[in-house]
Amino acid sequence: MTTEQRPIRGSIPALITPMLEDGQVDYPTLRKLIDWHVAEGTDGLVIVGTSGESPTVNVDEHHEILRVSVEQAAKRIPIIAGCGANSTAEAISLAQYAESIGADAQLQVVPYYNKPTQEGLFQHFKAIAEATPKLPVILYNVPGRTVADLQHDTVMRLAQVPGIIGIKEATSNIERAQWLIRDVPKAFAVFSGDDATAVALMLCGGAGNISVTANVAPRQMHELCMAALRGDVKEAMRIQFQLMPVHKNLFVEANPIPVKWAMQRMGLCGPTLRLPMTELSESQQPVVEAALKASGLI
Repeated sequence: MTTEQRPIRGSIPALITPMLEDGQVDYPTLRKLIDWHVAEGTDGLVIVGTSGESPTVNVDEHHEILRVSVEQAAKRIPIIAGCGANSTAEAISLAQYAESIGADAQLQVVPYYNKPTQEGLFQHFKAIAEATPKLPVILYNVPGRTVADLQHDTVMRLAQVPGIIGIKEATSNIERAQWLIRDVPKAFAVFSGDDATAVALMLCGGAGNISVTANVAPRQMHELCMAALRGDVKEAMRIQFQLMPVHKNLFVEANPIPVKWAMQRMGLCGPTLRLPMTELSESQQPVVEAALKASGLI
């Protein structure tokens, strides 16, 4: 998958949104995290996705987080703006703002809660692509969160729409991903949205991994993705085996609760989340800490 500026492949962290103790967005730490990811070899960043607590930031904050991220990245790595909403008009508005500030692409999740039909999903994404012709669209299918499920035939239709250039496939179903990779146009990118199965998807021809683990292990995830993309199974699996405890235990509670706790444990940001998300329960903190140690991250 390519934007006008560069190809987007490899390890793409779905970046957390750091927050101060009072719940305000911590913009200085956001800038530091972006610089750190650039230095560690991260291949692109998703901003204000699920991991970035998109449900609880208001529109002004959403805009500012995107603006600061694009400014700080300064075209060193691609910025993929999380612009999804269950209102097509709202999704278009966010995407038009991201387009206006120079984001490289947009991530558009399947609308949640209102349970649209497949035709409704097609029309939703088609309208977004038509409204933002200079900002490539990456679809995002995660039925475990959205309930609605973007079916194979609908993806095939959307892959023919100008400006829709990829999908984040987060079902963890490798057979399903293989059918997508087999059937989509050559230029249409299939990204994993599941760290535990990302190696398998890339070895089947996927373009990369939009990752939670890469928030805490950016260098390792970049190297894992590069190995998988060049077909080096031995090296990819060496890193995969190292990171499996993190892949698993960053989901002992709903994302981004565990990853934000892990990042504060590593000294990367504070632990604050916005309600209704709460800090990782005390009983799970030793589990996440043990995973970080087992993966060599602390």
